[in-house]
Amino acid sequence: MNHWPPARACFVTGTDTEVGKTRVSAALLHWMARQGWRSAGLKPVAAGTELIEGIHVNEDVRRLRLASSLPLSDAEVGPYQFEAACAPHIAAHLEGRSIERDVILQAARALAARADALVVEGVGGFCVPLGPDWDTADLAQQLGLPVMLVVGLRLGCINHALLTAEAVRARGLRLVGWIGNAIDPAMPWMTENIAYLRTRLAQQHGAPCLGLVPWLPSTDAAAVAAHLDDAALRAVFTA
Repeated sequence: MNHWPPARACFVTGTDTEVGKTRVSAALLHWMARQGWRSAGLKPVAAGTELIEGIHVNEDVRRLRLASSLPLSDAEVGPYQFEAACAPHIAAHLEGRSIERDVILQAARALAARADALVVEGVGGFCVPLGPDWDTADLAQQLGLPVMLVVGLRLGCINHALLTAEAVRARGLRLVGWIGNAIDPAMPWMTENIAYLRTRLAQQHGAPCLGLVPWLPSTDAAAVAAHLDDAALRAVFTA
């Protein structure tokens, strides 16, 4: 891919933090690799590391690196990794650092130049502060990529999904689809919630359901990818 925005790329956002963005992003990378595409994942900003053999490792960054079919370093996948597991602007302040737009845009372009398909995963929800004057919605807007929404299937998910969809549209971005991820296996009326989301997001935003991931004991990318809608994803990335 030598032009921007690349044809096979997406920005993955979520209805909240801890709703499964990374497991879905890794599954998308796995699915892309199965299509024969050189896939690369990018987690521009990641907060929260653990010390493994003397190296600070962010689990989300590592999972995206391992799911990418291109050989990448943790630094290429995660240009900004902070030790504290908190809002990124706070984590950056604690380390006396700032999150620079140009650094992220250059990292995205560098990966896109090597890959056939690119998955950029946001942090938290759609409007998470990255500094005093910008947030992840600004980042998505500057990247200009189509947006995929990961809906954490739990009580309140309809409201969170519709609000996020409205925010995506307000930024002039295209919501190309959504993926439901069951984070509460005991969620009441899950089927009815999913049915409403299917109808409402398709009618109001032209966003089809691209997969429904049940509660899984494994977060392995291949296991999650098995629950993605192959035909729907092909329509998104090969249209």
